[in-house]
Order: sequence, then C-alpha cells, then structure tokens
Amino acid sequence: MPNSQTNFNETFDNDLDYPRLGSVSFRRGTLTDNQEANWNQHWPRLGKELSKELIDVPAWFNREAPTILEIGSGTGTSTAAMAPLEADTNIIAVELYKPGLAKLLGAVIREDIDNVRMIRGDGVEVLTHMFAPASLDGVRIFFPDPWPKARHHKRRIIQSGVLNLIASRLKPGGVLHVATDHADYAQWIDELVDVEKQLEYMGWPWPECPQLTDRQVITKFEGKGLEKDHTIREFLWRRK
Repeated sequence: MPNSQTNFNETFDNDLDYPRLGSVSFRRGTLTDNQEANWNQHWPRLGKELSKELIDVPAWFNREAPTILEIGSGTGTSTAAMAPLEADTNIIAVELYKPGLAKLLGAVIREDIDNVRMIRGDGVEVLTHMFAPASLDGVRIFFPDPWPKARHHKRRIIQSGVLNLIASRLKPGGVLHVATDHADYAQWIDELVDVEKQLEYMGWPWPECPQLTDRQVITKFEGKGLEKDHTIREFLWRRK
C-alpha cells in the first residue's frame, strides 16, 4: 500500500498544482468491540485499502451501474442517508479515518444498504491509482478541510491538478459536486471554476443535473456551519 505522496506532476507530466501533504499517514482512532467485530467480518467484502491495483467496479458490486466516488466521507452520515435514494447507483466512499469508515460500515450493515463500498486512503491517491480514465459517473467532495491558514492553502484538495485528475476519471457527462461552508475556501474555489478546460462549470443550482444533488440530510460539519450562520456554497461541474 502506498504510504507516501505520489509525485503527481511527474506521474501526469504536467505543472499543475496538487495538495502538498508530504507523507500520507492514516489518522489513528480506536474502534469499539462491536465495530471491530463488524470490521473483521464485513470489511473484506465491502472495503479496500489504498493500493496500486485498478478496481473492477462491476465485479465489486456484482452489477453494472453508474458509479460515484465520494472523497472524504467522514463518519458517513450523509453517505448512508443518500444511498437508499440512489439505489441504482454504486457509491464508493473514500476516507482516511478508520473509525469514520467503521461507523459507515456499521450503518451499511445495520440498514442493509447494498450499494455502498468503502476505500481507506487519501482521495487523490485513490483516484490516481485505483480508477481508470473515464470510469466514474460522479465525484463528490463535501466539506473538505479548508486549511484556513494561508501557509496551509497548498494542502487544500481543490487545486488545478486535482480538478484535472478528476476530469480524467469522469466519463463524458459525469458530474463533480463540491460543497463548503468556509467563505475563504469558497472564494478559492470561485477562482478555479474555469481552470480545468475539460470541466464545464454549471453553477448552482443546476435543475437538470443527472445526479442527486439534494444531500437530504445535514452532515455533522454542515450542521456546525449552519449553527455558526455560515453560508453553504455548492459547486457543480460537468465533464465535457
């Protein structure tokens, strides 16, 4: 399993901007006994660790269906709530934090949700190594870490290189959906909406969007933002 950041400029032969994180490490966290039992029993079927092997999505889900990758699923509250509303869509949740994935795994088992799978790893690395070009129908990035200090802006996931990478993994007509409640990050994204020429910025709202964009439930981070009277900004792009 890769444990250090890929040199994306070298891999993709470009001079675009990618998150600069140094070594990628998994956040620590302790599982409850029940979570540990669930993990041992169900993770081999429903989860994967970051690797350099392309995923055979139809084989993993045992069906052919539109596939959406959610980067940074957190504890999976919104993922589990939205999945039954998208029963005809394969949802793959990517997260570094094992207890967050364990909570989502528990919800998937408890609520008998059969269209969710999980990957433990950094989202940009997962996109780079585990998905072929033009293999995804959608990518979602909801409330990414805003890295508010100026010296940390280089760590933000929304960068020109990541937008280019996402565009390469989306099928024509595929959708990128980003949401943030951080005003400075929203301004940062505003300056990048047209930077990737393979993506057509559709703004918000986009009534004809082919995917579910009403997240239906308020995620933990979104709820905190609303409590602080933050304005939630949504961004939608379509792969040309």
